[in-house]
Amino acid sequence: MQGWIVRWLLNILAIILTAGLLGSHFELTVWGAIVGSIFLGIVNAIIRPILMILTLPFNIITLGLFTFVVNGFMLWVTSATVKGFDIHGFGWAILSAIILSLVSFIISFFIDDKSFGLK
Repeated sequence: MQGWIVRWLLNILAIILTAGLLGSHFELTVWGAIVGSIFLGIVNAIIRPILMILTLPFNIITLGLFTFVVNGFMLWVTSATVKGFDIHGFGWAILSAIILSLVSFIISFFIDDKSFGLK
């Protein structure tokens, strides 16, 4: 249970850092980051796998880069649904997805999963 909470908190941190990097194109409140993180997790668990299968030909043609568009769409859906989690436009959502992926990777690289019992 502790590992799930740590990953969720790190996801919230990654969202806050992404919003900070994008400035006025990604407006975020603390409550929006918390609720947005939960909603984004649910959307990624339910809708994203279906979209990944439907967009598989595009993903193959673009060598996987179309995944950023799908991830941007997930962020855009979250932005349209959660108050306090506002991304201004679909293009900014795609850029947010790319930055969020990089920030999450960097955080995961420096955080030892074994110390939190995640593995």
